[in-house]
Amino acid sequence: MVLERLGSSLYEVLRKVFRAPMVDEETVRELVRGIQRALLQGDVNVKLVLEVSKRIEDRALKEKVPPGVSRREHLIKVVYEELTRFLGEKPASLRLKSGGRNLLMLVGIQGSGKTTTAAKMARYFQKRGLKTAVICTDTFRPGALAQLQQLAKQINVPLYGDPKAKDSVKIAREGLKKFDGYDMVLIDTAGRHKDEKGLIEEMKTLERTIKPDEVVLVVDGTIGQQAMAQAEAFHQATPIGSVFVAKLDGSARGGGALSAVAAIGAPITFIGTGEKIDDIEAFSPSRFVGRLLGMGDLESLIEKVREAEVKVPEKKVRALLSGKFTLTDMYEQFEAMKGLGPFKRILGMIPGFTYNVPDGMMEVAEDRLEKWRVIIQSMTSEEREKPKTLNSSRIRRVARGSGTSEKEVKELLKTYSTMRRMMKTVRRRGLPFLRRIFSEA
Repeated sequence: MVLERLGSSLYEVLRKVFRAPMVDEETVRELVRGIQRALLQGDVNVKLVLEVSKRIEDRALKEKVPPGVSRREHLIKVVYEELTRFLGEKPASLRLKSGGRNLLMLVGIQGSGKTTTAAKMARYFQKRGLKTAVICTDTFRPGALAQLQQLAKQINVPLYGDPKAKDSVKIAREGLKKFDGYDMVLIDTAGRHKDEKGLIEEMKTLERTIKPDEVVLVVDGTIGQQAMAQAEAFHQATPIGSVFVAKLDGSARGGGALSAVAAIGAPITFIGTGEKIDDIEAFSPSRFVGRLLGMGDLESLIEKVREAEVKVPEKKVRALLSGKFTLTDMYEQFEAMKGLGPFKRILGMIPGFTYNVPDGMMEVAEDRLEKWRVIIQSMTSEEREKPKTLNSSRIRRVARGSGTSEKEVKELLKTYSTMRRMMKTVRRRGLPFLRRIFSEA
């Protein structure tokens, strides 16, 4: 789950508003204090935290509540809008030329995930029909070219690099000659720190020589507060056109990376959400904030399903959402989700699920999927349709027949019961007014 700690903290702050008997000035101030704590714990820059929280407080206390909207709904809407504004309000996209070659130059500090990001972006554009290539100009890090060669081979994208050359500008020029006629060329540069003057000068020279259409700053989502100083130094050296925030797949606080973006004013265009080549998303502030606040991101989920060509019959979707599904139905949905990414991240895109998935449940599901298939096949049709019929003697029989343990059979049944309970809860409560607010925002 993207920025899990920050998101769950904000979600808990909003839940207090849901449960408050009334929304008065003290409720607003308590909400603002909670948001400040959540953002500071998420490593967001103090100055930016104060700016955002001040805007939320001013709007919540001074704005006239629109007709037909409760004060509680208006308060949630203000929080949503101000957090979205902090991240850029509208989705940003790279300024791509049609009918000509687009040249993107990737820069960042050492270890920011730049080389992997180059491959992810190459894959992203390749999947959208652009003739794409990559040039490796990193002559400093041993193994940089070999790593990129391996990744490029994996996605069948051509790569140019020279393991013997020391002149990054020369490598870039040779690569551009080789890839004349391509739609998209990505240039991976050496990682550098803001105080490494020689490398900063090399980056300036490279940018002036090849004149990229855009310089993309790759920011490590786990870097913390130092991200801001690094981002400002890079921006002064070569004006940054857009930002790719990498490594937002774990429980990283991530606020430092977001602070960096706000500091230089360049929009986030992509985020890296996992270690695999396909774990890349075009960034939408409103969808991202919706996910942070526990309201999911159905748009991204639909996009992932389309890309993976996962077909789910409408009848089964209705059954799942109503909580009336069999063990076979549950297994089939887990199997279908496998190609979309980690289960917890996928469920986090569904409104109401983001912070309601029990810790460890999805990890268990991913690890046990193959065993569960065999266990389910060892059951009778009645047991698959009505798992409640599985008493201790039947569980023993199923365990023996599937070559598994009784504990593993019970684990499957426990996951099934939890899923049913979660589906019914989401359908019953579902925070409908929040969905309405977000759709109108």
